[in-house]
Amino acid sequence: MRLATYDDGHGPRPALQRRAGSELIDIAALAELAGVNGLDGASPDITSVLQAGPEMAHELLGLYDKNEERLRALSAVHPVESVTLLPPVLKPEKFICIGLNYHDHAAETGQSAPKEPMFFAKFANSLIGHGATITPPAITNQVDYEAELAVVIGKRGNNIAVDEALQYVGGVMALNDVSARDLQLANQLWTGGKAIDTFAPAGPTLVILDEINDVQSLPIKARVNDVVVQDSNTANMIFSVAELVCYLSRIMTLVPGDIIATGTPAGVAHAHGPMTFLHSGDTVEIDIAGIGVLRNPVGEPVGSSPLPQEAGAAS
Repeated sequence: MRLATYDDGHGPRPALQRRAGSELIDIAALAELAGVNGLDGASPDITSVLQAGPEMAHELLGLYDKNEERLRALSAVHPVESVTLLPPVLKPEKFICIGLNYHDHAAETGQSAPKEPMFFAKFANSLIGHGATITPPAITNQVDYEAELAVVIGKRGNNIAVDEALQYVGGVMALNDVSARDLQLANQLWTGGKAIDTFAPAGPTLVILDEINDVQSLPIKARVNDVVVQDSNTANMIFSVAELVCYLSRIMTLVPGDIIATGTPAGVAHAHGPMTFLHSGDTVEIDIAGIGVLRNPVGEPVGSSPLPQEAGAAS
């Protein structure tokens, strides 16, 4: 089962999806019709569903089966192709990205595996949905792709035990941690090359964990213009999803809707020369088995012209 946030021309709405590619069921309309408190318009995205607990999505699906005819009459069921998919979570309280978390990526950058997770922040301004355009600022000429598995927290917690950590995950999705390498390496904190408008495509939907056999055994790929540029598996992570949730929860309280982007595998453009950076007209696809394909075009740069920079190591 999947959760999504969509726009049919009337603003963001949370939705339920039985399986990949199937119709979107408007959660707020369903909750109002079935008398489910707290979900009838409480949130424009899926956050309120996550806050309601892990069984809520299943309860909603059962209610849909009982109310399908009435919902269709209310125009509350939509073919995916008829709406715009937005990032499943629109305004996470926290958007945490893990750097250097694949053995193969560490090797291609000539760095040793870190002894503990390296993390930095992006913000809600970077999030866009499936099909939306990545729009680089003209100040960079080193726009890079990063295929990542992202987890969304489903339950509030801190000091979470590693063997209980997956119970706090509301679902997983594909994410592209787009990076401006020249801007990133101009500042040791990396934020200038990471937290850029449109530089975090996410989706297409959030997949509930009961649809995933093992989050640590998922083939993950990136394609640019149909050419495979990253090809790995989440089994190659240095720190597993459970270990990341455990580690971060010892530093901060995790809440429903928080996003953790778990790092990228080998194959980033920065490690393979300037000709492989992204340019206007390119299309980037992040393909994670069992989750789906996140596809975004690259648009024309906006703003003032780029500044010359020397690039260093990639995250």
